[in-house]
Amino acid sequence: MKPHYVLLAALATSSLLAIAGPPEKLPAAWTVSGPSPQKFSSGVETSDVGGVRGAKFLRNKSEDAQTWGALTQQISAQRYLGQRLQFKARIKTADISNYAGLWMRVDTPARHGAAFYNSVDKPIRGSTNWQERTVTLDVPADASIVSFGVIGSGKGQVWIDALTLEPVGRDVPVDRMSGRQRPLPDKPTL
Repeated sequence: MKPHYVLLAALATSSLLAIAGPPEKLPAAWTVSGPSPQKFSSGVETSDVGGVRGAKFLRNKSEDAQTWGALTQQISAQRYLGQRLQFKARIKTADISNYAGLWMRVDTPARHGAAFYNSVDKPIRGSTNWQERTVTLDVPADASIVSFGVIGSGKGQVWIDALTLEPVGRDVPVDRMSGRQRPLPDKPTL
């Protein structure tokens, strides 16, 4: 191989490595939750993921296909009291073995999970391109905390981007889980 071709190949390789740099840490407002958060890695992509830069991700780094984790953010419910609230985001998946989806929970001082939805009835499985998803819940007048994010159950990776959280009209239906899909009260929900 001629020397200038070797130099060009080396430059091209180093340029690709600079473009596909290591992910950044999640912003402080985000945490990984679930029964075994240590089985997951998370961060903010610095490289392009299906046309998007800066997407947050959650990846099962273990071989445990039965575990789940969630990227979670909690905020005060104060500005949403008595309103219908919609969490909207775009999601992309790679090799999700169980399911992925958006989730949201509203807590009151008296009831953890006064309103809850985790997308188990609208699962995203396998590898998918970017798609928009929503979760809509009513916020009780005595609510204290709104938690929201994306869940990854089983093996694989999920990305989330273009998040919004805003009040919507009463004409927008609330997401409801059937009794058999709703976790038991003594089990952690997120």
